Amino acid sequence: MSSADAAPTSLAARSGRDRAGTPGSAERPVPADGAAGGPAGGGLRLLRGLRVDGAPLTLTEHLAAHGMLPVSGHDLVGLAEASGLLGRGGAGFPLGTKLRAARAASTSRRRPVVVVNAAESEPASRKDYVLVTRTPHLVLDGAAAAALAIGATQAVIWLHRGRPQMGAALEAAMAERVAARLADPTFRLVAGPDRYVSGQAVAAVAHLGGGRAVPFPSPVPMARRGLGGRPTLVSNAETLAHLALLVRHGAAAFRAAGTAAEPGTMLVTVIGAVTTPGVIEAPVGTAVAQLLQAAGGVSTAAPRALLVGGYAGSWLPAQSVDLPYSRAGLASAGADPGVAMVVVLPADSCPVMETARLAGWLADERVGQCGPCLNGLPALAAESRVLACGGPDAAGAPARLRRWAGMVEGRGACHHPDGVVRLVRSLLLGFEHEVASHAAGNPCRAAVPSIVLPGRGDGAWR
Repeated sequence: MSSADAAPTSLAARSGRDRAGTPGSAERPVPADGAAGGPAGGGLRLLRGLRVDGAPLTLTEHLAAHGMLPVSGHDLVGLAEASGLLGRGGAGFPLGTKLRAARAASTSRRRPVVVVNAAESEPASRKDYVLVTRTPHLVLDGAAAAALAIGATQAVIWLHRGRPQMGAALEAAMAERVAARLADPTFRLVAGPDRYVSGQAVAAVAHLGGGRAVPFPSPVPMARRGLGGRPTLVSNAETLAHLALLVRHGAAAFRAAGTAAEPGTMLVTVIGAVTTPGVIEAPVGTAVAQLLQAAGGVSTAAPRALLVGGYAGSWLPAQSVDLPYSRAGLASAGADPGVAMVVVLPADSCPVMETARLAGWLADERVGQCGPCLNGLPALAAESRVLACGGPDAAGAPARLRRWAGMVEGRGACHHPDGVVRLVRSLLLGFEHEVASHAAGNPCRAAVPSIVLPGRGDGAWR
């Protein structure tokens, strides 16, 4: 299905804040097609039947919207493979491949475990927050289906400590399921450090095993040997919610939306200079312009730029709105969907200034366990500030940023340094005029900071 075949559905965000310094959660369904909770024209809908008052769906309401989860009679691994479902946490790894690997590594003494990654470390992303706080049973259904597929009897839901609303919604949902005697695995909630890189899968497993919630290079896939040496399936909350619908309706229904290579719908957080910022559900491959339209349209006369993929994503010129929001569609512009987020920069902002601000925040969130992270990120952040300020040293800043980015890329203990490199390079490549003007000593002195930067969470790694 092409992007023209389906209209996105959005959840408009209220102006309140659910966490210090970050935008408020999506609260009010605003369907674009007249059918609450999903895109028109086919495909399964994660946002079906959401309550207009913003409260989580009860188990009864969830079953009315989606029906009972089948617990037998399916080759769940084969179904996931046939669907082509890719992970929605940012890496885009096929879920079916993970399931098969975990099931193959299972033994009577090494029973597998499922980890639902709902940490959503990206500061302004709200897609997992919406799923967990509005339709928690869909996420738990997905975890139950994954556990059934690989033979697990335990499932851990991994959250950040800064999201108490998510924990409350899940606890209430789990209590309902126990009372209803559903055939679930044993669910356990664990809240870890509210840090940017602590949302990575290996960091979550490290913390669950009693260590620090920091990423580290792992020579063996976690699906083969993860938590406590057991086969461990770590999957994003949205990915598992898709699995819950896939089990109910089959691979063909899932493939009715999206593209052949990237089927299904996806949740995208659209914020910045739009009329109703919030979470959009749309087929993969929907044009960026349609996502902005579903968010009420651009609220500024002439957008300055687009940031796609998250705070460590890529800058694109405002004219890039015709690009499909998919891996293949954004690759032509050197970008990636990442955590599925679009930030519209208003006319009175400056991408050079915002890059310096973002690079500084991302550098502060480093672990410091490798040279590129410990030394490279602060250097890139400092040089980005030099360029933004347009001082006497600004003339050489672009060349230094290019050189240092090459020294950092691909050498970190995790992918965090690469994200900062991607952000900085996208500025240098896509906004040559603005970069040249700053390097010549002409900064945008009237520019207004637009992207909200949170604090440093609780500062801990445990």
